[in-house]
Amino acid sequence: MYKDSLFERILYEDNHIIIVNKLSSEIVQGDKTGDKPLSDLIKDYIKDKYNKPGKVFLGLPHRIDRPVSGIVIFARTSKALERLNKLIKERKIKKIYWAITKSKPEKQKGKLIHYLKKNPEQNKSYIVNKNKAGAKLAELEYNVTGSSDNYHLIEVELITGRHHQVRAQLSAIGCPIKGDLKYGYSRSNEDASISLHARSIEFIHPVKNSPVIITAPTPDNKLWNFFENKLTNNTKSL
Repeated sequence: MYKDSLFERILYEDNHIIIVNKLSSEIVQGDKTGDKPLSDLIKDYIKDKYNKPGKVFLGLPHRIDRPVSGIVIFARTSKALERLNKLIKERKIKKIYWAITKSKPEKQKGKLIHYLKKNPEQNKSYIVNKNKAGAKLAELEYNVTGSSDNYHLIEVELITGRHHQVRAQLSAIGCPIKGDLKYGYSRSNEDASISLHARSIEFIHPVKNSPVIITAPTPDNKLWNFFENKLTNNTKSL
């Protein structure tokens, strides 16, 4: 039996792809921190489970930020990676995020269109004029799906996939994500996460051509549990 909590966080697995519910504390790929990335944990899991000799291939068609939790797709073959990359480029993967904010957008639902420019030194994206060199179109649709006395749950569907897009665009309308100091929230979360979760994903399997629809449970804490329960039950406000 694989002795890592990763085993319980695998949402989908076959010979071509593996989909995992990332913790907010994890990095997807190795970086300067030297912390063991999720990609290495998955390689260890595959190597152990299938008794793979030598190096394990694992491709990464997309990633999410370290303080963000939720769905990450990995490719187990080069064919799957190539086809997943094509699906992403053609915007044929539907991605839904859940974000918790203290402020509520003026409109219950809407579409946000901005232009973003990444500052690599700061690892931050800024809203800029569309004519600025390096500016990239960023589009998303949102819907406020739940509220408590102090917070609001915003469901976001990405249309484009830009660096820090959800974080930057929600901040631009005065709704920074809870815990996201980089984009204007007043204080950090105790666990250093931000309250942004890659909730669900939907696409046609790159090899099997069958629908894949995956939903990732939210982090197990009081506020996330409140909103998850509120969608189906009557829950007292926080």
